[in-house]
Amino acid sequence: MTMNLFSVFDPSTLYIMNNWVSILLWLIFFPSIFWLILGRMNIMYFYFIKYIVSEFKPLLLKSSFVLLTIISVFMFIMFNNVLGLFPYIFCASSHMSLTLSLALLSWVTLMIYGWINNYKNLLIHLIPQGTPGFLMPFMVLVETISNIIRPITLSVRLCANMIAGHLLISLLSTSLISSTLYMSGFLIFGEFALMILETAVAFIQAYVFSMLFTLYSSELSY
Repeated sequence: MTMNLFSVFDPSTLYIMNNWVSILLWLIFFPSIFWLILGRMNIMYFYFIKYIVSEFKPLLLKSSFVLLTIISVFMFIMFNNVLGLFPYIFCASSHMSLTLSLALLSWVTLMIYGWINNYKNLLIHLIPQGTPGFLMPFMVLVETISNIIRPITLSVRLCANMIAGHLLISLLSTSLISSTLYMSGFLIFGEFALMILETAVAFIQAYVFSMLFTLYSSELSY
């Protein structure tokens, strides 16, 4: 039972041979800039991007060049989370191999940029303002550890939330097969409500990952 439940996260047990190709499916939904007249989906996509930019831009007043990268990361994660809810599409964002790679790449890039261009600001953040003198060595240790584990917390947060939702959907689906006619109605309603919730979680997790990336970037500019 447990092996069958977790097999949805194993790329070798699904029907599609090369499941990691699902990472590239989000490119299909990108609007073409060469279209003369924008379709309804393109207009909705444009206003959605405009709203996301208005959310992140105030946090990056002095380093707005990072905004394009953050929006790209947001769209990449969001499309992978949403597409992973469709049948027979592999959910790549539920794997640590993808989330940890993305988080490590983002974190290492920010660290390299920060230590080269603004190392004084990074050292200042190790000791919060108003810290007593006898606590300064302890605070440096705590802040250093919290900075090092940032990519781990970013990746685990995204991966764990996607796994939890898919497991609940799989549990309800397997229960629906062996349930009675009376219970099937409740299970179908629960499955429908859970799918709506997971769609919201797909957007929220992409937003949380990108927002934390934005906050980490803003530390390099003050």
